[in-house]
Amino acid sequence: MNRNQGSLLTSIYTILALGITVIFFFPFWWSISNSLRNPIDTFTTTGVGIPWLNFEPTLGNWKTQLAYPEAQLALYNSSFIAVLSTALAIIVGLPAAYALARFRFRFPPNKDITIWFISQRVLPPAAAVVPFFMIWNMLGIYDTKFSMIIVQTTFIMPFVIVIVRQTFIDLPIELEEAAMVDGATHIGAFLKVAVPLSVPAITASSLIMFTFAWNDYFFASVLTMKNFTLPIWAASDVGTRGIHFWFMAVKCMIAIVLPLILCLLAQRYIVRGLTLGAVKG
Repeated sequence: MNRNQGSLLTSIYTILALGITVIFFFPFWWSISNSLRNPIDTFTTTGVGIPWLNFEPTLGNWKTQLAYPEAQLALYNSSFIAVLSTALAIIVGLPAAYALARFRFRFPPNKDITIWFISQRVLPPAAAVVPFFMIWNMLGIYDTKFSMIIVQTTFIMPFVIVIVRQTFIDLPIELEEAAMVDGATHIGAFLKVAVPLSVPAITASSLIMFTFAWNDYFFASVLTMKNFTLPIWAASDVGTRGIHFWFMAVKCMIAIVLPLILCLLAQRYIVRGLTLGAVKG
């Protein structure tokens, strides 16, 4: 390949990369721009909708939407379910990841157990939602935050098991053996040595699990009615009359902003954690 061909390929890749970036970034920018506009500016603003350049920004839409009781209920439910689901997944998933990394099981073998956990993410949610619906109705806990926490925990826990398991495998076992020589039990070595050294991987998996639970729409749409979550509120336009694009933009931003802030704050932990916990062939 000569220099001209290399330059042409570089130009093509650059154009493709920029095009893909614009395609993925445009909905985000549309939400930001429209959430800050007066309703009358939604269809009259020219240009690409840059605040202060193409229109005068305002927080009026945000104040209006956040004043609705439905918005406050949806925010509370989503936060409560996402936080407790993530915490429960960590509490249950960490010992499971450690056991799969440090102990050998004959039946079923470790590899099969790990594949079973991964299969929960491959399983179509539609295949599980009907059994959950029937069981929750039978137990009388349909449309409760508790039932949603159990469902979310079931489907997000594989993230922490798979990611942190590989991190535990990569940790030198001599560190834990040294702790046990000093009198620590297996549980003590796990809590005082393995867990602190795996904080980046735990943080990365926690953010992934929180984001999945926070953004879940399918299970919430079937398994909740009064206890609806943020995605249901955003999609169903609860609290507004008709489709108001400026209000829908605010709803989209409310759904995006918290996971985005958490990811930005914990960026170095995410990169380090996913690198340490990368599954090797």
